[in-house]
Amino acid sequence: MQKIVVVQQNGAGERKANGIKRFGKDRFDVKVIDVQTDLPAIIDNGFKYLPDRIDADLVLDFLKHPDLSEDLTALCGKQKIPVISSGKKITRANAICPPT
Repeated sequence: MQKIVVVQQNGAGERKANGIKRFGKDRFDVKVIDVQTDLPAIIDNGFKYLPDRIDADLVLDFLKHPDLSEDLTALCGKQKIPVISSGKKITRANAICPPT
């Protein structure tokens, strides 16, 4: 079973996670990490909002804050986990950023 982690901010990816669970049936193990807090305009250390480690085959980025998305991609890069960040301009090599 493939492990997918959805990282969202204030419920932004909830519908997508539920869709994967519903239509993916038993093919995917979906976990959601929700950052529910007001964030400053500039985050110089986003790692304090993220887990130390992510156990996944794929990470879906539904964070709204670009600094947090960059740090999520860095974290996943260290673990060699691909990240899909739709509509974003992530500078890390392991992020896939399709247009929305």
